[in-house]
Amino acid sequence: MMTNLLFPMLAHVFWLAILYSLLTLYRAPAVWGVAVSEQVRQHCKRIEPRISANLSNQFEWPMLFYVACLFGVILKTDDFLLGVLAWTFVVGRLLHSWVQIGMNNIRLRGLVFTINFLAVLAMWLRLAWIA
Repeated sequence: MMTNLLFPMLAHVFWLAILYSLLTLYRAPAVWGVAVSEQVRQHCKRIEPRISANLSNQFEWPMLFYVACLFGVILKTDDFLLGVLAWTFVVGRLLHSWVQIGMNNIRLRGLVFTINFLAVLAMWLRLAWIA
């Protein structure tokens, strides 16, 4: 079984579920009129757009991650390097979320994105080599 590629995909899907839950929580005061203090309301108003933007980012470059993983599964490869690259991507996505949502440091976010970018690019190069 191709668990070396399925588990990173599953981990990213669970991360998406967490981000959707966070987005719902931070939208609750404005959308559902949940009674909270003005300080909490302002905090939610400031953070919610970051969560929303990060969630959108999870469906751009990561699409190529999923395709690469599925291609690896189709090839029935159990390549160690491919698995390491897939996990590198997932950890990079977690870091990207933390930077974008928690501190919104654009330079650091760009650096973390580069890790994700290179991991997926390397996955595709590795798949081309294997195929």
